Order: sequence, then structure tokens, then C-alpha cells
Amino acid sequence: MNKKFWATTFTLSGAIMGAGILGLPYVFEKSGLIIGLIWLIFLGFILLFVNLALGEITLRTRGKHQLTGYARRYLGKWGKGVMFFAVIFGIYSALLAYLVGEGESFSKLFPGNLNPLILGFAFWLVMTLLLREGLKELKKVETYGVLAIIIVIVGIFVNYFPRVELDNLLAFNVPNFAAPIGIVLFALLGFTSIPELREEIRGQEKLLKKAIIYGSLIPVFLHILFVVIFVGVLGNDVTEVATLSFGPIVTILGIFTMLTSYFVLSFSLKDTFRYDLRFKKFNNFLFTSIVPMVIYFFVVKFNLIGFSSILGIAGVVSGGITGILIILMNKNSKAAGKGRRKPEILVPMNWPIIIILSIIFILGIILQFWF
Repeated sequence: MNKKFWATTFTLSGAIMGAGILGLPYVFEKSGLIIGLIWLIFLGFILLFVNLALGEITLRTRGKHQLTGYARRYLGKWGKGVMFFAVIFGIYSALLAYLVGEGESFSKLFPGNLNPLILGFAFWLVMTLLLREGLKELKKVETYGVLAIIIVIVGIFVNYFPRVELDNLLAFNVPNFAAPIGIVLFALLGFTSIPELREEIRGQEKLLKKAIIYGSLIPVFLHILFVVIFVGVLGNDVTEVATLSFGPIVTILGIFTMLTSYFVLSFSLKDTFRYDLRFKKFNNFLFTSIVPMVIYFFVVKFNLIGFSSILGIAGVVSGGITGILIILMNKNSKAAGKGRRKPEILVPMNWPIIIILSIIFILGIILQFWF
């Protein structure tokens, strides 16, 4: 397996490894670590299946599209409209969470009680400039960013494991059993990056299946290491942005995880407006870069919603709706005459599978708002 394979794998892992991991310890402590891990593994395999289903769609369809374009082709205008809402809601929510988290992280990292709002703006400015470099720069950010994340998380695990308290790991809070659902879903989402994987691995499409599997499972493994340490060591002292609970090195981990995902999601948003909605250059820049900053300013300035609430709502709404649409798209893409290319990935898809997965996603939305 070559550099192109690993670059593709890390693009997906980097998109998944964002602010979600930073919110997991907080909600896992509320429900109990074991309950949280059950949700993480269960939903991890469901999202892996949906990622492969989307990978099949990208391989089957000629031309460059983002999720809204695939929805228009295989579900019609209604599908495009619903997918557009789900994607935009999810990406804007994620970008908002990353800006909030980066502002707080840099404020913690640098002395002088600097305003998190100003530091979040500085982060946004750097990311906006990087976005202009395109796919080549994306590969560099993802590959080195994810490698850095892996090294730091493994280092944290080795360093802090002796301080883990067994009582923290075994604590249960059954009334809060549904608390992790939204943030777990958010922490596992990488749908919008998969069309980019198709472009990155062009010419070696047979490796895309393995890249999606590796790219989906690497974050699950790292999430497990991460939550075991934070919940095991801190218990109910863990903060909403978990990395702020420890020292500067751990805070830098949080900065890296959000940086890589912010870049990938911004690039996907840019492509959505460019290829699927045919936006002109100025309008694309306006909605890709300016709108997230405006939302961030008002949310932080007026304290409208907290970090974990952003992640939970975005996870169930965007992830649930997008997941249902992807499995419907996959089924329709298999119909005679729908697909134009024989794909290197084939996943089983029938109505019992669609109904079961749809019920799971809908229950996730209900439980998130119920609890």
C-alpha cells in the first residue's frame, strides 16, 4: 500500500477526528464509560457500513459531485433539497464547534487571558488562507495532522494510564444512557470527505474500500484510548472541551484535531457550492468562509449555545438525515441504468437493511432531544 492510499485513509480519519473526540469524555462520564463505549462501537460499525455505501456511489457515478449532487441524481429534487439542508446544517455546526473549541484552546494555551473570540477569529483567518491552496495542501495537512494526532493520543495513554482510577471506569448512570448518542455520531461523521477520497485515489480505485475501512476504524480506536484516559483519570472533573482539563501538550492535541477537520469540511463545503450549486467565486467565498465566522461571532458574543450542545444536535440531525439518504441513494444507484460505471465496492442493500438503519438514526434524533 502506497502513499496515495495512506493519504486517502488519513483524509477520512482527519475529517472524522475533529471536535467530536473532545466532547466524548464529558458525555461518557455522564452515562458511564461502559455505556459510552457500547454506543461508540455500535454506531462505529453502522457508520462504517454507510461510508462504504457512499464509497460505492462515488465509484459508480462518473463526474465530480458532492453529496447534494449525488442526491439529485439518485433521489431527485426532493433528495437534493433534504441533503443540502443536512449537509449545510452539519458542516456549519461543525465549523462553529471548531471555532469555539479553537478559541478556548488557544486562550488556555497562551498566557495573558486573551479573548477566545479574537483567537477564534485568528484561527479562522489562517484556515481561510490555507483553503486557497486546494487538494495538494489538503493531503499535506491531513497526512501530517493525523499522524501527529495518533502520536499524541498514544503518548497521552501511555503517560496517564497509571493514574486511571478503576471506580471512574466502572461507574454507571443508567438514566443518562442516551446522553452520548449525539456526540458519538458527530465524532464518527466523515461523509462529506468521501467524495474527496474518490478524487485522491483516482487511478487506484481498488484501494478505496480498504482506505474507507481503515479511515473509519482508526478514529474509533483512538476515541477509545482517549476516553479511557480522560474519564479514568478525571472522573466528573472532565471539562466540555476535554483537552482543556490537562496541560499544554494535550491542549495542542485538541488544536490539531479541530484544525484537520476544519480544513476538510471547508473544502467539502467549497466544492458543494462550486460543483453542485454552481456558485460564482465571490458567493462561494462568502458562504464557505464569511458565514461561519458571522455565526461564530454571534454565538460566542451572546453565549447562545454551548460546545457539547452544538456537537450533539449536529450529530443526530445532520448525521441521521444524511445516513438515511445515503442508503436510499445506494439502493437506487444499483438500479438498471442508474449507474454508469462498475464500482470496486459493493455493499448489500435492501429494504430490511434500509428500514433497520433508518429506525436507528430516527431513534437517535428522538433520544438526543428527549434527554
